[in-house]
Amino acid sequence: MRNLVTAVTVAMTCLLTGTAVSGCGAADERSAEAILDDANETMRGLKSVRIDMTTEATKGGTVTTRFATDLDDRCRSKVIWSEGGTLEQIRIGKTDYVRPDRKYLQKWNGDTSVRSDQKLWVKSPVDESKDREKGLASCERPFDAFGKATKGRTTRVDGRDALSVTVTDKADKGGTYTFYVATEGKPYLLRTVYEGTEYRTTTSFRDFDEPLDIQAPKAAEVLDTKGLTD
Repeated sequence: MRNLVTAVTVAMTCLLTGTAVSGCGAADERSAEAILDDANETMRGLKSVRIDMTTEATKGGTVTTRFATDLDDRCRSKVIWSEGGTLEQIRIGKTDYVRPDRKYLQKWNGDTSVRSDQKLWVKSPVDESKDREKGLASCERPFDAFGKATKGRTTRVDGRDALSVTVTDKADKGGTYTFYVATEGKPYLLRTVYEGTEYRTTTSFRDFDEPLDIQAPKAAEVLDTKGLTD
């Protein structure tokens, strides 16, 4: 009788909650690689997403990034350094608008001549070959598979059921990536955590396919560099 009561209780829980709990159904038999492939394909098919990223250095210091993108050619980001400095960027098509604050210019760009707050955006053509050099973000995201993947445990991420998948890569000795893939609804990538010898980075994904309102700054707030560097 006790077994019957238990079975009925589990069945009712599954019907009422509509979620995957222990005993509600068969476990996911797919390989870790297949799970990540499905997640990457889902993410590549998005029309928009918001990404929050925090990098903590082992020796101290934190970099926080807030990023919204259509995964094509329209995006906006804001990077904040705990040691001081903020860098904002808006990319629309082939045009970048970049706004570094005074502390960023002084500390990270070496411009000690800046003494007062500056609120102007610098307008310039997109040069993807120099994005990394300038500290700028690309609107696109690859969402590609790499390394050796191993399935982990189920957990909750931002209120959603998720399965963890751990990835190690020979090219990154001492580094481990953990991907959290939604197990209810579409297999969105909800979070990734990288743990290395020098820093730890946590990246969260949200607002999948939600509308984005990314506009160019007002003309009065823009310094156009076209012609200054030609």
